Amino acid sequence: MPVPTTFDQSATGYSLPLALNLARAAELAYQDEATIEARARDWGFDTVRHHRTAFTPPFPLEDTQAYTMGGDRMIVTAFRGTEPARIRDWLTDGTTPPWPGPARTGFVHYGFAEALESVFPDVARTIDDLRTDGQSVWFTGHSLGGALAMLSAARLGLEDPRLRADGVHTFGQPRTCDRLLAAAYDKALKGRTHRFVHDNDIVPELPPEPAFTHVATLHHIDSAGRVRENPGLAAGLAGRAKGLGAAAFSPDGEGIRDHLMRNYLAALEKALA
Repeated sequence: MPVPTTFDQSATGYSLPLALNLARAAELAYQDEATIEARARDWGFDTVRHHRTAFTPPFPLEDTQAYTMGGDRMIVTAFRGTEPARIRDWLTDGTTPPWPGPARTGFVHYGFAEALESVFPDVARTIDDLRTDGQSVWFTGHSLGGALAMLSAARLGLEDPRLRADGVHTFGQPRTCDRLLAAAYDKALKGRTHRFVHDNDIVPELPPEPAFTHVATLHHIDSAGRVRENPGLAAGLAGRAKGLGAAAFSPDGEGIRDHLMRNYLAALEKALA
């Protein structure tokens, strides 16, 4: 299967070329605004809006950042992630209070909900403004950005179904919500969400179960570049949560190397080669 060199705005459903393009959009969220706007234009998106809110201590993040790019056929909102070490304590803190989920369904991680709340009204208004001709709507993000992408789709899907996302692709996403919300989300967005985990990435194993869980559907990319669908325990996903101290987040460890967005992109390109 050829590696895409352009961003196909007519893409629908699930395909690896589309997943790679949305991974590229997730990576772009880490760049400055001028770079984002230039790349979006190169991809054929003529409108870009930026979403950013700063926080004050003791919140473990400095800000929430995202952008939305709109074209004739497609609208994509991509959320920026953060360095794993920056949110390590937050993700492993068992005392973090829950936050009511979208449409008062279940609960979500307080930190994720707080981060999303700071930009979501602007994101929703932007999508509503840009969707002038039935364009498809997509969310994407890496790490923390994946959690915010999933929660954005949950809020629209459960609270404003007319703006329900056509697809959600996340990369290295941590656990985000409880089982009640996960079940409601999977029902509302069945077949529309695709969660990618690269080999031994540690972040998708946090925060710990059973308080938090993942939504469907899992695509595990192994070290050889093979993409396995919903591998369950067979791919060794259950063993990566042990030792969640600082050592697990060492930049030299494979759990963090496999979490890096550039390595997700390389793995997807390898899978398409």
